[in-house]
Amino acid sequence: MNLDLIQHELQTAGLDGWLFFDHHERDPLAYRLLGLKSSGLVSRRWYYFLPARGEPRGLVHQVEPHVLDALPGAKLRYARWQEQETGLRQLLGGAKKVAMQYSPRCAVPYVANVDAGTIELIHSLGAEVVSSAELIQIFEAKWTPAQLEMHLEAGRRVDQIRREAFEHIHRVTRIGQPLDEYGVQQFVLRRFQERGLVTNHPPIVGANVNAADSHYAPPESGSAPIRRGDLVLLDLWAKLSDEPEAVYYDITWMAFCGDEVPERMRQAFAVVVGARDAGIRLVQEAIAASRPLRGFEVDDTVRGHIESCGLGRFIRHRTGHSIGREVHGVGANMDNFETHDERPVIPWTCFSIEPALYLPDFGVRTEINLFVEERGARVTGEMQMEFVRL
Repeated sequence: MNLDLIQHELQTAGLDGWLFFDHHERDPLAYRLLGLKSSGLVSRRWYYFLPARGEPRGLVHQVEPHVLDALPGAKLRYARWQEQETGLRQLLGGAKKVAMQYSPRCAVPYVANVDAGTIELIHSLGAEVVSSAELIQIFEAKWTPAQLEMHLEAGRRVDQIRREAFEHIHRVTRIGQPLDEYGVQQFVLRRFQERGLVTNHPPIVGANVNAADSHYAPPESGSAPIRRGDLVLLDLWAKLSDEPEAVYYDITWMAFCGDEVPERMRQAFAVVVGARDAGIRLVQEAIAASRPLRGFEVDDTVRGHIESCGLGRFIRHRTGHSIGREVHGVGANMDNFETHDERPVIPWTCFSIEPALYLPDFGVRTEINLFVEERGARVTGEMQMEFVRL
């Protein structure tokens, strides 16, 4: 925990402090941000207050008095519920505006870890609660130079595996041997293991209408065959397996098992490529000009391109998500569709831009990772411009 930096950001945001709360380890962000190791048993509520100025302090239950011992500052104790409320009042020390892992209207569900009752309790003590979402982005979503290098290395490995997967499909379908979605998925997973990559979930391999299922999972039994004349969507995400602080690389590519892609598929894919590129330009121009940019604006631009082509009814999800140690990170999402994400796009963060169209008989998606630097933004891997012909 970098107390000086946290207090600087609290002062910059005009907050009196940051109040952390947990019960049964429901808030993993609290543990990561505070550098607090899991004890394996948190059956009573604890609170820890980082004031904008001064020493931190905590409130713990008499049954589990040592749960915050690793953190600096005095620890008050309580047993009865009345003592908890008295202790909380003392903990806050007259603070009027505090951050918590809360999101108004659950607009940012990734940080909405504090229950409504606890928010009500803090309100009853005279403190206004604001969302910690922007603070969390600063301390959790920003990468280090080492993490950027790990991402780039993961990208090189994943891009190579993606090429090998398409070559595998090409080779097997050309000679007429049986192949299905599950078989391609397992091919990719074997390559991940061989190349030192790990993923939190098997990749998506979807043929034809299954490519229109945004989170399709090919079953081991009954998976759709892949043959000549089929469309194939491949969505891969992975990170280095031997690095605790490794961050993900996440891409989606499209292929067609044949020499000529049908016109409807080709046109649909051209629309999402155009939308993706419009989003990239917006971010790159805004960062280069030092113009503030928020997540919802990127979504508006990308979705606006699709809607201008008359295909808005086939949009099913936001433009993109934050990328970090988890494939869906806790930074700003490119979203004004599923939620209204007002968090700023800040340097040293990364997110996907992945517009898609989900039509009745097939789906198309393109996905890249965009890393934001101090004066620019760059796509960190290869970009697909047209269908891969297999």
